Amino acid sequence: MNTFVSGFDWDTGNRAKCQKHGVSVDEIEGLFARPIMILPDTAHSTAEERLRAIGTTRAGRYVFLVFTVRERGGQNFIRPISAHYTKGP
Repeated sequence: MNTFVSGFDWDTGNRAKCQKHGVSVDEIEGLFARPIMILPDTAHSTAEERLRAIGTTRAGRYVFLVFTVRERGGQNFIRPISAHYTKGP
């Protein structure tokens, strides 16, 4: 992902879907403040490009995240789609 992003795109739908597995909004946003592995999710990229990422929270827990980057008003925003804790890469 070589795109500059201005922030995150949250609404009640994607917030609830990500939090249903216990991962908080702060943890998801914090993933991008540390080293993170990002790979394309070609199997699910039909209408827009989806990406898969794995990174660690400040507490050292691994989080698997599916997200897309959406453009709004000339700026790019990370839109989380789904997140859950995992055992690591």
